[in-house]
Amino acid sequence: MVVKTIILLSLYVVPISLVITGVATTTLQLFGCYLLSAFGMAGVGMGVMHDAIHGSYSKNKKINTWIGYTLDMVGASSMVWHLQHNVLHHSFTNIDEHDDDINAPFFLRFSPNAEKNGLHKYQHLYAWFFYSLSTISWVTAKDFIRFTRYYNKGLVKGGEKAYKKGIVKLIFLKIAYFSVVLGLPIIFSPFSAGLIILAFIMMHFVTGFVITMVFQIAHIVEVVDFPKADTDGVVEGERILHQLATTCNFAPKSKLLFWFVGGLNYQVEHHLFPDICHVHYKDIAPIVKATAEEFNVPYYSKPHFLMAVLDHFKMLYVLGNEPKMEPIKA
Repeated sequence: MVVKTIILLSLYVVPISLVITGVATTTLQLFGCYLLSAFGMAGVGMGVMHDAIHGSYSKNKKINTWIGYTLDMVGASSMVWHLQHNVLHHSFTNIDEHDDDINAPFFLRFSPNAEKNGLHKYQHLYAWFFYSLSTISWVTAKDFIRFTRYYNKGLVKGGEKAYKKGIVKLIFLKIAYFSVVLGLPIIFSPFSAGLIILAFIMMHFVTGFVITMVFQIAHIVEVVDFPKADTDGVVEGERILHQLATTCNFAPKSKLLFWFVGGLNYQVEHHLFPDICHVHYKDIAPIVKATAEEFNVPYYSKPHFLMAVLDHFKMLYVLGNEPKMEPIKA
């Protein structure tokens, strides 16, 4: 994990540093640097901060906290991510209106239990573009919107005082991020502000698409369930069975993918054991699979990455074109 952290943080920081210091002098080098930083940003998001915020990077809580701040380094908020991902997504996986990963804007429909409109008919064609916009939205408005919503839901400990302090913290970290990634290159590099901004947008297009795809193909596919909470907010079933029914692995034999995405191709193992570092998932997986078969419970896995992407494409089509489905229970 330490070696991976150094490599991925370097892949993110060094190329932008080359732009700031004027080492990158041509337009091709500028966009090449921001492209490399895009993959570094994605790698940090999936393979470094993800474990840290789950508390599984290290046995030392302080190390987890500090490594978790790498998410703030790439423009998002570790504070908001903890609530959105650890609290909501892992507690209410694939449950409409509770799992914030499937609470989509009006033009996207990620659950058969969500309301449907005419635009959804074509979402399998245009959703990919909006996936690319996801991190641009994230580093600008989304963190503020989500943090406010979580405060209104009572998820922010400490009440109004903690909320106001959190907003100030968000503003400070966003200013710091944009000052380094946009401000310093504009001031010190030989490139125009327009070119820098264009390269910055390209970086987020790549990062947004990569990160969103990895998470989407693990939960919004045809084989998984979409349980529905009753009027009291209760979902029938047992937690482990719920996670097995709502999660799908992909490309488990790909060592390179496993390394880059922080073991998130083993989503089943991650959802069962989020407090275990992802480097162990490939060793845990055969045990989980054998146990699932022994007790005749679901264990979903797609052998190849592209097969999982195709399954996600089909699911987007189904959600946009099929009649509203009956609630599915795990």
